[in-house]
Amino acid sequence: MPEAEQTSEKKAVKQDKLIQLIVFRLGDEEYGIRIEQVKEVTITPEIARMPKTPSFVKGIANLRGDIIAIIDLEERFKLRSANESLPSVSYTLAIEAKDYTIGIVVREVPQPLSIPLSIIEKTPEFIQDINIQDKYIEGIAKVDGRIIIVLDMPKLLSPTEIMQLQPK
Repeated sequence: MPEAEQTSEKKAVKQDKLIQLIVFRLGDEEYGIRIEQVKEVTITPEIARMPKTPSFVKGIANLRGDIIAIIDLEERFKLRSANESLPSVSYTLAIEAKDYTIGIVVREVPQPLSIPLSIIEKTPEFIQDINIQDKYIEGIAKVDGRIIIVLDMPKLLSPTEIMQLQPK
């Protein structure tokens, strides 16, 4: 019987599902988004400021004919002060959720990374419980000495915030 158990363990290791992430820096940390949630990566287009939106919403931009809201996650996650400006060249990840498409602005070129799904550890409860709405962290991956916080983008914005971003 133990021999059969060993064989099934080996199969489990071989069949460990790989997932692809798009990895980027926010502040001093690395974050990842599953590649299937990213529609495209582009140099940030010109942004038009929007009235009555949260400060982390930088405005709207025309991305290949689609008007999308551009969001600054460094500001949303309080990794940088609101009055500190973005560099002259930044990059935007167009994120497609069921009801909306948003742009996430980042300072450096995002990089693809394939990792085994099994290395993404569940987020510690004490982090998730700080704020009921903060369930957008899928988990934490440790890869070659790096710690990558994996975000679940469809859970990033609250329903109220999504309503604020909808074109009227």
